[in-house]
Amino acid sequence: MQKKKYFLWGIVIVIVLLIISAITTYNSLIKKDEKVGEKWAEVQNTYQRRIDLVPNLVTVVKGVSEFEQSTLEKIAAARNNAIAGRSSEITAGNYQQQKVLQDSLASAANRLIVVIEKYPVLKGTDAYSGLQTQLEGTERRIQVARSDFNEAVAVYNNSVRSFPASLFAGLLGFKTKEGFEAVAGSENAVEIKF
Repeated sequence: MQKKKYFLWGIVIVIVLLIISAITTYNSLIKKDEKVGEKWAEVQNTYQRRIDLVPNLVTVVKGVSEFEQSTLEKIAAARNNAIAGRSSEITAGNYQQQKVLQDSLASAANRLIVVIEKYPVLKGTDAYSGLQTQLEGTERRIQVARSDFNEAVAVYNNSVRSFPASLFAGLLGFKTKEGFEAVAGSENAVEIKF
């Protein structure tokens, strides 16, 4: 009789420990999942900053000189594509699509800056210099935001795949996430050059 009582108490203790472990793991995974979402929002924020700065650059360029219309049209098209491609959905396909669209916008801005080299009067204006500084800073912010996002994804994925959390993660519907991945030619990062 006494052995049966100890056995039942042992089962109750194991069940309580499993429940506590499941709750702790669930809460931990939720926090890490939220951190991934927070870092993705920061990537989106830096992309928006780039999108907002490019029209200012175009306006300064238009105001100072008669400019090559085709270059400005390409920038406008790249900006519109970047705006249309925005999504808060956190998927690998979405990351890559937005990266391609944003890199296209940065490339279009680079083409504009190369053409500006022909206009020394424009290069000397305060408005252009200020935008130059802001765009360079934005490109650095994008790199940092992408890196922070990938770090948050790695921390989350380590938790989802580590034992014993992986047991609960599978049962509770947590799956690994993908971050930004290098694509062919990514070793030559797109950056705004002045």
